[in-house]
Amino acid sequence: MDETLSPTPTAPAADTPEHRESPRRVAVASFIGNTIELYDFFIYGMAAALVLDDVFFPNLSPLNATLASFSTYAVAFLARPIGSIVFGHFGDRVGRKSVLVTSLLLMGLSTALVGLLPGYATLGSWAPLLLVTLRFLQGIGIGGEWGGAVLLAVEHAPRGRRGLYAAFPQLGPPVGFSAATGVFWLVSASLDEAAFASWGWRIPFLLSFLLVAVGLVVRLKISETPVFARSVAERAASRAPLMELLRCHPRELLLGAGSMAVVYALFYTSMTYGLSYTTTTLGVPRETMLALSLVACLFLAAGIWFSATRSDTAGRRRLVLSGGGLAAVWSLLLFPLLDTGRPVLMALALGGALFCLGVTSGPMGAYLPELFPARVRYSGASLAYNLGGVLGGAVSPLVVPRLQSGFGSASVGWYVCGMAVVSLLCVRALPETRERELG
Repeated sequence: MDETLSPTPTAPAADTPEHRESPRRVAVASFIGNTIELYDFFIYGMAAALVLDDVFFPNLSPLNATLASFSTYAVAFLARPIGSIVFGHFGDRVGRKSVLVTSLLLMGLSTALVGLLPGYATLGSWAPLLLVTLRFLQGIGIGGEWGGAVLLAVEHAPRGRRGLYAAFPQLGPPVGFSAATGVFWLVSASLDEAAFASWGWRIPFLLSFLLVAVGLVVRLKISETPVFARSVAERAASRAPLMELLRCHPRELLLGAGSMAVVYALFYTSMTYGLSYTTTTLGVPRETMLALSLVACLFLAAGIWFSATRSDTAGRRRLVLSGGGLAAVWSLLLFPLLDTGRPVLMALALGGALFCLGVTSGPMGAYLPELFPARVRYSGASLAYNLGGVLGGAVSPLVVPRLQSGFGSASVGWYVCGMAVVSLLCVRALPETRERELG
């Protein structure tokens, strides 16, 4: 992306009455694009839980193969802050829209190529190396996605309704996860075990070619945000957003990152590791767990919508604190309920965990952007969101399997509870933001 490209000829038009974009149309476009990218991201987690250990690490013991598979899952969380720095720089310099088109292409194509990648039996040690490379590129792409998607919605939204409009891109994770789960469920139910392990698992990845085309059509039709257009017109864009962010807003950055830790830890533990744990350790049929995961996503969507829309009147901070408190308690119930092996109680375990997660994350689409001024908003919101992913999403895959193996499933719940306490302390140190002007 050439930094010399300027949005000046077209961006200011987005803020004139005759060219102003419908906030609802932008919110829907942000939802569609974010859903597609999150579908791409989540199908890797599904595959890591179900099949990647056998395809790419067949020479390792079962525990070490699982750890290796989940380690490749964690690689993307380490790459996400890099993506947020790169895309955040251009998002604050060149514009939100063009950056989102680039992130969609990178994310979608690297995902689709996983579906074409030969396994260890064909390429030997090159297979896991290439898998890690593609997963790293996925992380770079998703690192620039969330910040741009929520900024499109929030910076177009009328004051007093930013939580409502930010709820649309925030619904991308549950819908994207539902789509990923649904596709894997259909493929798994339609094929026998040998066919699924041989080639069936590749189908969800290859569908990304089609989804990228859909996402590009949607994103190319929307306009730049009026907030960024004004910044360009007033020549107020930062020349070095990252340096300005670190110099002027380190507190908001670090506390914002800490507030996101429980979101990632709880999602990974319940939906990715939980899928692996129940199908391998407990022997629950794969189709059963995928179906229960789909039900749980309804609770996630409900929690996000309730919390995000309510935050316009009750405040972002209050809702996030409530969700974090619920998550701390429910994390201790998660594995005892899963260990029963009873589908109703397992559905309750997953649904309750994702509802808590939804209440915590719902207001974040407005809360994190409101913490930062327009000059560094893309960089600040994206980097805070993705640094939280390192703490909650990259560390958990390395810690949780070892905790369960060495100390039992209850220890995993205490780990997630500890992450919730960290997030609660960070949110307590942040201010309320719903009355702030976006600039």
